[in-house]
Amino acid sequence: MQARATASTPVRVFLVEDSEPVRERLKEMIEVAGGAEAGHAAGVEAATRAILAARPEIVILDIQLADGTGFDVLRALQLQAPEIDVYLYSNHAADPYRQLAMRLGARDFFDKVSEFERMRDVIVSRCATRH
Repeated sequence: MQARATASTPVRVFLVEDSEPVRERLKEMIEVAGGAEAGHAAGVEAATRAILAARPEIVILDIQLADGTGFDVLRALQLQAPEIDVYLYSNHAADPYRQLAMRLGARDFFDKVSEFERMRDVIVSRCATRH
Protein backbone atom coordinates (compact mmCIF):
# COMPACT_ATOMS: atom_id res chain seq x y z
CA MET A 1 0.00 0.00 0.00
CA GLN A 2 1.30 3.45 -0.94
CA ALA A 3 2.26 5.63 2.03
CA ARG A 4 0.51 9.00 2.05
CA ALA A 5 2.45 12.18 2.72
CA THR A 6 2.31 13.63 6.21
CA ALA A 7 3.12 17.03 7.65
CA SER A 8 6.74 15.98 8.13
CA THR A 9 7.28 14.86 4.53
CA PRO A 10 7.92 17.34 1.73
CA VAL A 11 5.64 17.72 -1.27
CA ARG A 12 6.94 15.30 -3.89
CA VAL A 13 7.34 16.79 -7.36
CA PHE A 14 8.12 14.84 -10.54
CA LEU A 15 9.82 16.72 -13.39
CA VAL A 16 9.24 15.98 -17.06
CA GLU A 17 11.78 18.03 -18.98
CA ASP A 18 14.24 17.02 -21.71
CA SER A 19 16.66 19.91 -21.13
CA GLU A 20 19.11 19.12 -18.33
CA PRO A 21 19.85 22.79 -17.50
CA VAL A 22 16.14 23.58 -17.18
CA ARG A 23 15.59 20.40 -15.15
CA GLU A 24 18.40 21.39 -12.76
CA ARG A 25 16.91 24.87 -12.37
CA LEU A 26 13.51 23.33 -11.58
CA LYS A 27 15.07 20.92 -9.09
CA GLU A 28 16.76 23.79 -7.25
CA MET A 29 13.51 25.74 -7.26
CA ILE A 30 11.65 22.76 -5.75
CA GLU A 31 14.21 22.31 -2.99
CA VAL A 32 14.23 26.02 -2.11
CA ALA A 33 10.42 25.95 -1.99
CA GLY A 34 10.51 23.08 0.51
CA GLY A 35 9.58 20.26 -1.85
CA ALA A 36 11.48 17.17 -2.97
CA GLU A 37 12.09 15.82 -6.44
CA ALA A 38 10.26 12.51 -6.79
CA GLY A 39 12.01 11.72 -10.07
CA HIS A 40 12.43 12.99 -13.59
CA ALA A 41 12.09 11.86 -17.17
CA ALA A 42 12.62 13.31 -20.63
CA GLY A 43 10.17 11.33 -22.74
CA VAL A 44 6.51 10.38 -22.85
CA GLU A 45 6.71 6.65 -22.12
CA ALA A 46 9.44 6.92 -19.48
CA ALA A 47 7.62 9.79 -17.76
CA THR A 48 4.27 8.03 -17.71
CA ARG A 49 5.72 4.81 -16.28
CA ALA A 50 7.84 6.58 -13.67
CA ILE A 51 5.08 8.94 -12.54
CA LEU A 52 2.62 6.08 -12.11
CA ALA A 53 5.23 4.18 -10.09
CA ALA A 54 6.24 7.16 -7.91
CA ARG A 55 2.75 8.67 -7.41
CA PRO A 56 4.00 12.21 -6.64
CA GLU A 57 1.64 14.94 -5.52
CA ILE A 58 2.72 17.27 -8.34
CA VAL A 59 4.05 16.84 -11.87
CA ILE A 60 5.72 19.73 -13.67
CA LEU A 61 5.44 18.85 -17.32
CA ASP A 62 6.98 20.49 -20.39
CA ILE A 63 4.94 20.34 -23.58
CA GLN A 64 7.84 19.65 -25.96
CA LEU A 65 9.47 16.30 -25.22
CA ALA A 66 12.01 14.24 -27.10
CA ASP A 67 9.46 11.65 -28.27
CA GLY A 68 6.09 13.37 -28.12
CA THR A 69 4.28 16.01 -26.14
CA GLY A 70 3.37 16.67 -22.56
CA PHE A 71 -0.25 16.41 -23.67
CA ASP A 72 0.36 12.69 -24.25
CA VAL A 73 1.58 12.32 -20.67
CA LEU A 74 -1.29 14.41 -19.31
CA ARG A 75 -3.88 12.28 -21.12
CA ALA A 76 -2.37 9.07 -19.72
CA LEU A 77 -2.22 10.45 -16.18
CA GLN A 78 -5.79 11.70 -16.27
CA LEU A 79 -6.92 8.18 -17.18
CA GLN A 80 -4.73 6.31 -14.71
CA ALA A 81 -3.99 8.74 -11.85
CA PRO A 82 -6.32 11.75 -11.92
CA GLU A 83 -5.44 12.54 -8.29
CA ILE A 84 -1.97 13.75 -9.32
CA ASP A 85 -1.83 17.51 -9.91
CA VAL A 86 -0.21 18.25 -13.27
CA TYR A 87 1.14 21.67 -14.21
CA LEU A 88 2.19 22.21 -17.81
CA TYR A 89 4.65 24.81 -19.04
CA SER A 90 6.12 25.73 -22.38
CA ASN A 91 7.84 28.31 -24.52
CA HIS A 92 4.75 27.93 -26.70
CA ALA A 93 2.22 29.50 -24.35
CA ALA A 94 -0.40 30.67 -26.83
CA ASP A 95 -4.02 30.46 -25.75
CA PRO A 96 -4.81 27.29 -27.74
CA TYR A 97 -2.11 25.42 -25.76
CA ARG A 98 -3.40 26.81 -22.46
CA GLN A 99 -6.97 25.91 -23.33
CA LEU A 100 -6.07 22.37 -24.38
CA ALA A 101 -4.05 21.86 -21.18
CA MET A 102 -6.96 22.95 -19.02
CA ARG A 103 -9.46 20.90 -21.03
CA LEU A 104 -7.27 17.80 -20.56
CA GLY A 105 -7.16 18.30 -16.79
CA ALA A 106 -4.04 20.32 -16.03
CA ARG A 107 -4.18 22.32 -12.79
CA ASP A 108 -2.50 25.28 -14.52
CA PHE A 109 -0.31 26.26 -17.45
CA PHE A 110 2.78 28.47 -17.31
CA ASP A 111 4.80 30.33 -19.90
CA LYS A 112 8.36 29.05 -19.47
CA VAL A 113 9.79 32.50 -20.16
CA SER A 114 7.54 34.91 -18.28
CA GLU A 115 5.86 32.72 -15.62
CA PHE A 116 8.64 30.36 -14.52
CA GLU A 117 8.58 31.70 -10.96
CA ARG A 118 4.84 31.05 -10.67
CA MET A 119 5.66 27.34 -10.63
CA ARG A 120 7.78 27.97 -7.55
CA ASP A 121 4.87 29.81 -5.96
CA VAL A 122 2.62 26.77 -6.48
CA ILE A 123 5.14 24.52 -4.72
CA VAL A 124 5.68 27.01 -1.89
CA SER A 125 1.93 27.21 -1.38
CA ARG A 126 1.55 23.43 -1.32
CA CYS A 127 4.45 23.07 1.12
CA ALA A 128 3.00 25.77 3.39
CA THR A 129 -0.22 23.80 3.76
CA ARG A 130 1.82 20.87 5.07
CA HIS A 131 3.40 22.74 7.99
